[in-house]
Parts: sequence; structure tokens; C-alpha cells
Amino acid sequence: MFKRIKKDINAVFERDPAAKNLLEVILCYPGFHAILLHRIAHFFYKKGLVVLPRLISHFSRFITGIEIHPGAKLGTGIFIDHGLGVVIGETAEIGDNVTIYQGVTLGGTGKEKGKRHPTVGKNVVVGTGAKVLGPIVIGDGVRVGAGSVVLQSVPSGATVVGIPGRVVFHRGKKVTPVDLNHEDLPDPVAQMFNRLQNQLDELRLQLESCCYYREIGEEERSDQAI
Repeated sequence: MFKRIKKDINAVFERDPAAKNLLEVILCYPGFHAILLHRIAHFFYKKGLVVLPRLISHFSRFITGIEIHPGAKLGTGIFIDHGLGVVIGETAEIGDNVTIYQGVTLGGTGKEKGKRHPTVGKNVVVGTGAKVLGPIVIGDGVRVGAGSVVLQSVPSGATVVGIPGRVVFHRGKKVTPVDLNHEDLPDPVAQMFNRLQNQLDELRLQLESCCYYREIGEEERSDQAI
């Protein structure tokens, strides 16, 4: 337990330049508080208790704004930045060294029993407001762009953005384990519109060329007729 807590604290210092000292992290970081309380709730949950772990989870949500079901399985070195509005479902599984920003949901898509929440691999970054839904697998080293809605599994080393989420990079460019510049991710929708605009420009040039040569042909026929 204490080794996990130490890794969670180290994760804050590694990924938040605003963290100044140990006391500040212990007293003033809601993400750290939520993870610590979850580990306690999860301990009782594994013992078969129901009400007590849910009460701990409810208290944690009240003081941090982060809701983690006691049944969720969390690895070590997880960093929840600010965290307000983060929701992690009962059967969600999160690997080591994962970074989660505010407003993220790791949720289900229906009322089915059993595994119904995502499994997130190691060294993953989930951007602000992203929704990862269903019993899908997010591979190691994946970057999920801010505001994305991911409904299908994502292979390791990929970058996924958009609604619904689309893989825009995979293995072609190395994704570092902890890359916080998720605001620089490409926009596949904008790229699609740019391609359409280029195609329209090409068609316009072709039409103008056809009209030009047609006018020349008509003038030549007129001259021959005269």
C-alpha cells in the first residue's frame, strides 16, 4: 500500500510542474485524495463488503468531485489532473502511469452485467473531457485527444481523436509514455474538409479549362464560317 502511495505522489511531481513540495501534494491535490480513498474502498470491496466501500466512494466524490467505483482496478503512478467531473466505472481497469484530465469518463454503454467498462493500458494519456465507453481495450501508450468519444478498441501506440474517435497515428510516429501536449493533436474532421476543398478547387480548374477551350473552339468555327 505505501509503495503504491509513494508512486502516486511521484507521479504528481513528474507530470505537474505546479507541484512544489510533498505537503502541498498530500493536502491540496484532489486527484491524489481520490486515488488514496479509492484504494481503501477497493480493499473493503474485495472483502465482499458493499455499503462501506460505496460510502467511502461517495465521500470521496463529495470532497474531490471525482467518482471512482470501489470495484474499479487502478494501477500505480496514476495522475488525475484537477479531476473535477472524472467518472470511472465499476469494471474499469487502468494500468500504470496513466494520466487522466478533468471531465474524463470511463463508462459503460448499457445495462448488461459483467465487464462493461474500458480497460486502459500503461502510459496512456486521456485528454480533457474525453469519453471512453464500453468494454473496449485502450492499448499501451495511447493518447486520447480532448473531447473525443472512443467506442472501439485502440491499438497500442496510437493517437485517437474526434467523435467518434478515429485513430490518426499508429506506430508511424513514436508516442512518448507521458506526453501532455494533447492540445496539439490533429483534427481529422478539419483534415477531411481540407481534402474536400482541394478536390473542389481541382474540379473548378478543370471546368474553367474546359470552358476556355470550348470558347476557343467556337471562335475558330465562327472564323471559318466567315
